[in-house]
Amino acid sequence: MAIVPLNKDEIRKMERACRLAAETLNYVEKYIRAGLSTDEIDKLVHDFTLSRGAVPAPLGYNGFPKSVCTSINEVICHGLPGGEILRDGDIINVDVTPKLDGFYGDSSRTFLIGNVSDKARDLVEVAKLAMEKGIEAITPGGRTGDIGFETNKIVTRRGYTAVKEIGGHGVGRIFHEEPFVPSWGKKGKGDRLVPFHCITVEPMVNEGTDEIIEHDIPGSAIKWYTTADKKLSAQFEHTVLVTDTGYEVLTLA
Repeated sequence: MAIVPLNKDEIRKMERACRLAAETLNYVEKYIRAGLSTDEIDKLVHDFTLSRGAVPAPLGYNGFPKSVCTSINEVICHGLPGGEILRDGDIINVDVTPKLDGFYGDSSRTFLIGNVSDKARDLVEVAKLAMEKGIEAITPGGRTGDIGFETNKIVTRRGYTAVKEIGGHGVGRIFHEEPFVPSWGKKGKGDRLVPFHCITVEPMVNEGTDEIIEHDIPGSAIKWYTTADKKLSAQFEHTVLVTDTGYEVLTLA
C-alpha cells in the first residue's frame, strides 16, 4: 500500500498525540520504583490517558488485553502486565501509545529500578544511544537501511546485539503501518522514507545473543518476546516525522 503523507492539520494532530505519549511516560516515571506492580503501571497509564481525552491504543488491539506493554529484564517487547512486582536491580521498558483525535503517538523508555548492575546501566545507555543515532540517519528520500546501519553499528561496537526480527514501523492514522524500520541493515537499502510521514525508531538491544523466543498471549494475535539466553534486553522508542529537509522528533519529553 502506498504511503500517504500527512497534511498540515494531520501533522498538528500527530504532534498532540505524541506530546501526550511523552507526558504519559513522564507521569509514570514518578511512580516507577521497587515494589510497584506491572498491573499498577497499567492502571496509571490507562487512567492518565483517559484523563487527557485519549484512549490507550494497545487495549483490545488484536486482542491485547492491557493498556500498556511492560517488558522486564529479559523480556524484549510486548510484555503483558500481570502483577509482576518490580525488584531492586530490575530494568523495565514501558511502551505507551495514546490514540488522540484519531492519531497515534508511540514511545517507550527503559527505566532503572534502584541499584542496577553496571552491565544493565550500560546496556540501557547503549539502547538509548542507538535510537538517537538511528534518528540522526533519517533523511527525506533516504532508506530504512540507513537507520538500521547506524543503530547496529553502535550496538555491535559496544559489545551487544540488535534484534533483527522486530523493529520500528510507520505510524499516524494507523497504529502500525509500512515501512518496517529495522535495527540493522545496509546504507541505501530498504524502503524509502517519505517526507511528511511518521515512523518509529525503536532498536531493541540484547546483552547477549540476538536470538529470541516468541510467546503467545491467550486470545490475542500479539506475541511477546524474550531473549533466548535469558540475558537482559533494553529499548527506547521515539515517533519521528520525516520532513522535506530532515526530521522532527515528536515524542520528546
